[in-house]
Amino acid sequence: MSSSVLLMSMSADGYIAGPDDHPGNPGGDDFMRLHEWYLDAEGEVGRPDGEAGEIWDELNATGAVLVGRRTAEQVDYYGGHHHGVPIFVLSHDPTPVDYENVHVVGDIESAMAQAKAAAGDKDVLVHGAVTAQQALAAGLLDELQLSQVPVLFGSGLRLFDVLPHRVELEIVRVIDTPRATHIRYRVVN
Repeated sequence: MSSSVLLMSMSADGYIAGPDDHPGNPGGDDFMRLHEWYLDAEGEVGRPDGEAGEIWDELNATGAVLVGRRTAEQVDYYGGHHHGVPIFVLSHDPTPVDYENVHVVGDIESAMAQAKAAAGDKDVLVHGAVTAQQALAAGLLDELQLSQVPVLFGSGLRLFDVLPHRVELEIVRVIDTPRATHIRYRVVN
């Protein structure tokens, strides 16, 4: 059975985007600092060496992506291609997207159900702060894979600014590297 897994990089003070985050500056100022853990020596995105490579492999083994409209728009819906799997965009705006592999869904319950059905026995990759918050509130987020980067942003967009209630987590795995500490949690309640 598939699980829904939030995959996010964040600063030590909880920010997933820097200041001045908008479509012309996706992720805000100095956003790539949060993702240096998977850049090679030439600054290209790719599988990191060592244990952190497991996270990259898990990301690319998911069977569907569930993402919020704002995040999807900022990355141009991944060009309709996120490692070859269906992309489900959570949005109250039903306007379709011009990519065959992208499906706009109006509520978190339907979006997660469709993503899990499309993923089959593979996991669903969840992206976006608001989508993660809604999935947690609805009891639909199974795990969190958080890569905590040793930097304090001080401002920007926090991952968990708004939660409807306390959420208990169980640590499943910790991978500590010089560039980030990668913690995988299971949602307990």
